[in-house]
Amino acid sequence: MSSQTFKYLRREGASSRYCCVPFCKMSSRFNSVISFHSFPLHKETRKKWLHSIRREDYKVSPNTRVCSRHFRSDDFFEQSTPTSRRLLKKGAVPTLFMWSDSPSTSAPKRFGLWKKKRVSSALKQDLVPEEVQHNEHDYCSSVVQDDLVLDQTEDLRKEVERLKRKLAELAVLQRFCLGRFAASDDDIRFYTRFATYNHLMAFWRLIEPASHNMVGLTRARAAATTEVGSSDSTSCQSMQPIDEFFLFLVHLSVGLTERDLAHRFNIHPSTVSRIITTWANFLHAILRSVRIWMSEEAVKAHMPKEFQDYPDTHVVIDCIELRCQTTSSLHLQGEGSQCTYKGLIGMAPHGAVTFVSPIFAGSISDKELLKQSGFVSLLKHEMAIMINKGFFIDDCVPCRVYRPAYLVKREQMPADEVSETQSTVLLKVHTERLFCRVKQHKLLDALIPRSDTTTINQLYTVACLLINYQNGPLLKAWADD
Repeated sequence: MSSQTFKYLRREGASSRYCCVPFCKMSSRFNSVISFHSFPLHKETRKKWLHSIRREDYKVSPNTRVCSRHFRSDDFFEQSTPTSRRLLKKGAVPTLFMWSDSPSTSAPKRFGLWKKKRVSSALKQDLVPEEVQHNEHDYCSSVVQDDLVLDQTEDLRKEVERLKRKLAELAVLQRFCLGRFAASDDDIRFYTRFATYNHLMAFWRLIEPASHNMVGLTRARAAATTEVGSSDSTSCQSMQPIDEFFLFLVHLSVGLTERDLAHRFNIHPSTVSRIITTWANFLHAILRSVRIWMSEEAVKAHMPKEFQDYPDTHVVIDCIELRCQTTSSLHLQGEGSQCTYKGLIGMAPHGAVTFVSPIFAGSISDKELLKQSGFVSLLKHEMAIMINKGFFIDDCVPCRVYRPAYLVKREQMPADEVSETQSTVLLKVHTERLFCRVKQHKLLDALIPRSDTTTINQLYTVACLLINYQNGPLLKAWADD
C-alpha cells in the first residue's frame, strides 16, 4: 500500500495527543499520518491561531496541539533527515475547518459513514480513488474564506440589532403614552403643563413610592379577572402606573373627554373614568398632606424686590369661579343648565401657592367664602394681605389689607392714592397670572363635564397645587433672587 494512503492505526505505547480545534476529534493514538503541532511562541502569531480556531479566551498549555488537517499543503516543509519530520513554515496559520463554507469544486463526492461500512474493503480501492483516500477528513482541498464569513456575520448581527431598535421605536410611536413624547419638552408642556420632561419625572419620583400602596381600580379589577381566568383582551387593558398618571394629566391639562382618551389609549371609556377618579383622589391626598402655608421668615427670605414698598405682605388672595355641566342634554345646556363653584387661592409674593380652599357653591359671597375657608385662622396681626379692589373683607381679618384705591362717590382720587394704586395694581397683575396658570388646565377653564362633578373638588385642588411643581417663578427676574 502506498505510504501516502490515509490510515487509522492504533499506536501502542505512544502518548496521546489531541487537536484543540472545536468539532475536531483527531487523536495521535489512532493514526500515524496526521501530525500535531504546538502553538507558536510569538505572541502575535499565537493570537492569530486562537482567533482562527475561534478560541480567543482559550488558555494554551505546552501540550496544546492543532492537527495538520487544518493547514494548507503549502504551509509545510519536510526536514532532510532520516526521520523526515513534517514541520510548519514560519508564520503559518490554521485556516481549514469544518465550518468553512467554500468547499473546493474539484473535490470528489465523499461517501457517508454507513455507506463506507457497507462497502467491502476489497472494492474500496476500486471505488474510491487514491487521492480521495489521502484527502479524506483533510481540509486541505477547501478554499477558506473565514475572515469574509466573520465580517458578513458581524454586519448581519449589527443590522438585526438596528432593526430591533427601529421596531421598538415604531411600537412606542404607535402608542399614546408618556414615552412617545419624552423627547419633546413642548409636547410635555402641552399635555401635562410641566415645564419639561425632567420636571415631570422629578415629580413622578416623589409620588412613585406612595403609588405602590394605591390600589388602583383598573389594576385591582385586572387582578381579580385574571384569578378567575379572564380573557387576554381584559388583562391587556391594565396600564403601567406612570401611563395612568399621564392619562390623568392629559385629562386635566388638555380637557380631553373620556371617549377621546379611550380611543387614544386604546382602553374602554369606563376604564378611563376609573383611572381619573383613582388618581384624582390619590393626588389630592398626597398633595394635601404637604404643608404649603409658609412662615413669615420663609416669605421674607424669598421676598422679591418688586414688593419692597410692601415688605409685610404675606399672601395675595383672590377668588376663582368654575362652571360645571349639570345635564347631558345639549338643548338644556344652551338654556343655562349649568352650575358654578367658587374657590379661594392664596399666593406668596414670589409666586408659590400657599393656600387652596375647598370649593363652594357659586352663590356664596366672597366674604362668606373667606370665613368658611379657614384662611382667617392662619393670619397674624403683624402680617399683611393683598386683595382685589372688589374684595371687601377688611372687617374679617386681623391684619393689614392692601387694596387698589377706587372711587366711592368721589370725582377724583388724591395724589397719594393714585401713586399707591398704580403700584398695587402692578403687583396685582401677578395674581392674575397665577390664575392664568390655574386656568391653563383646560378642564377648569371650559365647561367641566358632568362626569367630573363627583371629583370636582379634588380636580380643582390638584390643579392648583400642581402649579408649585410644574412651573418656575412668575417673573424671570425672581429666579435669581
